[in-house]
Amino acid sequence: MNIKIGTINFMGVRNVAFAGTLILTLIALGSWFTKGINFGLDFTGGTLIELTYQQPAELGKVRQELVKAGYAEAVVQSFGDTKDVLVRMPSEDPELGKKVAAALQAADTGNPASLKRVEYVGPQVGEELRDQGGLGMLMALGGILLYVGFRFQWKFALGAILSLIHDTVIVMGVLSFFQITFDLTVLAAVLAVVGYSLNDTIVIFDRVRENFRVLRKASLVENINISTSQTLLRTMATSISTLLAIAALLFFGGDNLFGFSIALFVGVLAGTYSSIYIANVVLIWLKLSSEDLIPPATKEVDDRP
Repeated sequence: MNIKIGTINFMGVRNVAFAGTLILTLIALGSWFTKGINFGLDFTGGTLIELTYQQPAELGKVRQELVKAGYAEAVVQSFGDTKDVLVRMPSEDPELGKKVAAALQAADTGNPASLKRVEYVGPQVGEELRDQGGLGMLMALGGILLYVGFRFQWKFALGAILSLIHDTVIVMGVLSFFQITFDLTVLAAVLAVVGYSLNDTIVIFDRVRENFRVLRKASLVENINISTSQTLLRTMATSISTLLAIAALLFFGGDNLFGFSIALFVGVLAGTYSSIYIANVVLIWLKLSSEDLIPPATKEVDDRP
């Protein structure tokens, strides 16, 4: 195979890349089915307690005080103002809010906390949210399948869907392996990863389709290598700038955005990789050809008497 100057032979290592992909996917699925997903209170139900302090509250200190009081599973986050704190924990005790407020008041008399509101989210509501979130993801993948199949061709659509499924499995596997809390914000991050990865894949697919008209004598593997190399600068610029923004959220966003940032960071890396070594490889497996992109000829009907 002749490789033009400036063209990277991405597909030359596709078998090695596929083996690595298979191993990572199996590890992710293994963690998913053994450890499970650490669903947050949005999905499992629990008690939400809003507290107000006289002075700005230190979330780390509040968390330590709750652990000492026996509430190790409490999730602490700021809520609007720096003096407002939101505490989430799995419990059905109607007096829990008063107990938590009393424990924090006793721990820090210099900056006492007052109870503002207590809400209970039942497990049935959380289960409905979980089911609706999963259904929404399936509907998104189905819509993507129809869109890519209509815009390009069914072989492109299959490659895009397998790439997106890979990205979702890898993200969920990382969340499961490290037992990062999966709540509504993390679900939003997973859906954002699906859209990001699809955008990368569509850019490469569009160039592959164009090069079928330009590189008439090139093989499919040469076409994919050239097309991927031509879009590489655009892909790298987009990925690196996105990762830098996510890294800022990861390091400075606090505990509230940690799961969201991790899901996005892993998803962007997986999406960039899968656009090259999954979506493109599927096209090779399915033996995409220029004939696949030619619309079928319509027969003219002679209606003359």
